[in-house]
Amino acid sequence: MPSSTSSSSAEAIYQRPLPTIHKGSAWLAVLSFVLLLVAWEMWVRSQGVTPSYRNSDGLWAEQRRLINQGAGDGWVFTGSSRVLFNLQPAVWEQHDGRRPLQLALEGTSPMSVLEDLAEDDDFTGSVIVGVAPNLFFTGSEYRESAISRPKEETPTQWFGHQVSLIVEPHLAFYNFDYALPTMLRRQPLPEREGVEWRMEVRKLSNLSRDRSSRMWSRVETDEAFQKLAKVIWAHGWKPLADTPVEQQQRVLKARSEQIARAVAVSKKFRAKGVELIFVRMPSEGHYTVSEPDLAPRALAWDQLIEQTGALGLHFQDHPEMQGYWLPEWSHMSASEADRFTKAFYGLVQRELDNRNRSRR
Repeated sequence: MPSSTSSSSAEAIYQRPLPTIHKGSAWLAVLSFVLLLVAWEMWVRSQGVTPSYRNSDGLWAEQRRLINQGAGDGWVFTGSSRVLFNLQPAVWEQHDGRRPLQLALEGTSPMSVLEDLAEDDDFTGSVIVGVAPNLFFTGSEYRESAISRPKEETPTQWFGHQVSLIVEPHLAFYNFDYALPTMLRRQPLPEREGVEWRMEVRKLSNLSRDRSSRMWSRVETDEAFQKLAKVIWAHGWKPLADTPVEQQQRVLKARSEQIARAVAVSKKFRAKGVELIFVRMPSEGHYTVSEPDLAPRALAWDQLIEQTGALGLHFQDHPEMQGYWLPEWSHMSASEADRFTKAFYGLVQRELDNRNRSRR
């Protein structure tokens, strides 16, 4: 009797032949990719964008490591974006003979950077610290990942940064602000009820390899773009008195804590002979209302200078820091930054001399 599982009853197995891959298709895919890439690059450049280095954590880490490679006895700039835009290392070098390190980080209080420098035995130079009231006295650290990068950078991060440096000076679209996900996120879609929408800061500057930064020309020449930047700065602001009591208490507590941190840092710097200079950079427009509201000068800046005993340079006190064009209320225009840096360098030297004479 034949078995029920014999080969005669087995189902036939159908084998589908694999399609032949034509070389022409592969080349067509490559050509399409290149054409789309070129088209995207041309469109980005048509918006006035030119290639520049990305303001990445890796680039900041490069500058920070120079302190441990022999540059720790020179000038260091730190603070927020106003120091990044306004102080030009090349101009400073023309007058001082030595190029300073640019360690300012946008949207970020400099306190963690100062604390890191205070603990570093290799740093014995002088530091200029920008004080943007809404960041310094709140302890905001939007770019905190950069501060830990020099010590915690992985081999993969290092390699990725090195590869990126090859591309950055040549491709305009290789910019945070023109990444496809960023562009898609900014499309005018209907807002969902109950979801708070925060306007993102647009491209405002171009960066060099040493983190020298200049305002992007479009901010100066395009009135619509300039207006958009101002709208973004003022977006969502309300007087402190109109916020919940809990938030007001947090602001007051943060102000006290940040001044205490600055006092502790100033003592450490003084012990190892580091010159500490706090700077209140120029601002106007919306900031003439919002910054004094959050951090009144008498309760914030004046207390900072009095309690730390450091040299303080406030733009309202010195003609050398006044009369410059701030296209979007907060940062120096590209051409004005050179003039400002030259005048500011002279002011710093004069005030240091005056203080030293008064101590004799």
